[in-house]
Amino acid sequence: MTESNNNSKTRVLIVDDHELVRFGFKSLLGTQDCIEVVETLSSGEEAINWCRDNKGSVDIILMDVNMPGIGGIEATHRISKAWPDIGIIIITVHDDGPLPKQLLNGGARGYLTKGNGVEEMITAIKDVHNGKHYIAKDIAQQLALSVLPGETNPLDGLSMRETQVLMMIAQGTRTQKISEILNLSPKTISTYRKRLHEKLDVDSDIEMLHLAMKYGVLDENKRPNK
Repeated sequence: MTESNNNSKTRVLIVDDHELVRFGFKSLLGTQDCIEVVETLSSGEEAINWCRDNKGSVDIILMDVNMPGIGGIEATHRISKAWPDIGIIIITVHDDGPLPKQLLNGGARGYLTKGNGVEEMITAIKDVHNGKHYIAKDIAQQLALSVLPGETNPLDGLSMRETQVLMMIAQGTRTQKISEILNLSPKTISTYRKRLHEKLDVDSDIEMLHLAMKYGVLDENKRPNK
């Protein structure tokens, strides 16, 4: 991505399934002369469709992770692959666990938590628009500490796809629905479930739910609801 024109605004798309979050981000960013919020959406599917229908109309996407449907992980993967010029900044409640590293490796260029301030969000938007990566200081510290000796996180050994399936199972999404969302066969999803049970040394999806909540890949307010 090339250096932005100082005379043009950075066009931002907000993707979050909470209306109040979308409204809050839009209101905060709307006070900045250098930023234009072009649209607010509530799901990964909507984000992909919007990017397809409005090619070249957005510079930065602020992307939540835990959303209905394909969620932020799959949306980030698909958008970064199809439209690599779009800078995706993850904004979520998770500051630890495997998600920051996996999402940054999977195409995201920035990572913030919803506890970071608006000034840091604006800095992240500017940096990513100018071709840089931005990781909030608290997340960078967690990533650094994750390589130190100490308590191991059982989710660190999961692939991005395994983490994604884990999140969907933990949210109560049925096998058939997961297969439709990820465009994989139900048999493949069942294989992922079995592999997750083995890797995490659990005997049930309920135990996986507890691990997902303990190690920060599932929001408290997004427990099984499907």
